[in-house]
Amino acid sequence: MPAELAIDNAHLLVVDDDARLRALLQRFLADQGFRITVAADAAAARGALSAMAFDLLVLDVMMPGESGLELVESLRREGKDVPVLMLTARGGPDDRVAGFEMGADDYLAKPFDPRELALRIRTILRRTAPPPQPVLAQAPVQLGMRWFDAERSELRGPEGTIRLTGGEAALLTALARRAGEVLSREEIAAALGTPEAGERAVDVQVTRLRRKIEPDPREPRFLHTVRHRGYVLRPGP
Repeated sequence: MPAELAIDNAHLLVVDDDARLRALLQRFLADQGFRITVAADAAAARGALSAMAFDLLVLDVMMPGESGLELVESLRREGKDVPVLMLTARGGPDDRVAGFEMGADDYLAKPFDPRELALRIRTILRRTAPPPQPVLAQAPVQLGMRWFDAERSELRGPEGTIRLTGGEAALLTALARRAGEVLSREEIAAALGTPEAGERAVDVQVTRLRRKIEPDPREPRFLHTVRHRGYVLRPGP
């Protein structure tokens, strides 16, 4: 199936306690070609996630009971790497960074244009979809006892496959494809598909990624900060 058709046929879980907005998003996103399941709260979302596989979650932050932030943090802790786009009435930089810290892939402030939501969904799906096999595949990059295959967005170690969120995989792919080169925060934000999120959001993703590739994240061996310039990946045994 062509990649664009696969993206348009993606199965989305929309979680929002506002029944009117939930119904509006269900209709609009279905008209965009997506398959849609809806849930009114985190408990209903958990039930849907246990019964079906989804390509992406559209998740409201402020919900009664378990919040969207708590739900995405719990999903990441459980090893679930389904991409998450968070919706919130609080769209300040600190709120966006909090979402990225919990493991969200993108953040959209309410009120929003539904067309922008559809665009961001497709951007995340393109970023997280398995890439087509190139004629000349890049060799996996060694990071100590772990290896990262940029063509498959797959990190493996002695313990097996290490789960990466969509943002973490996009970050490591961008760095691995230009290993040894310093990438500015602006370049990294563009590779993540979140140029408006700012430098702090990039730093948050770097911190999260270091926890998965570094023996000691406080003393990085592979993912280095270059002061006033950005970040560089230096692979090695």
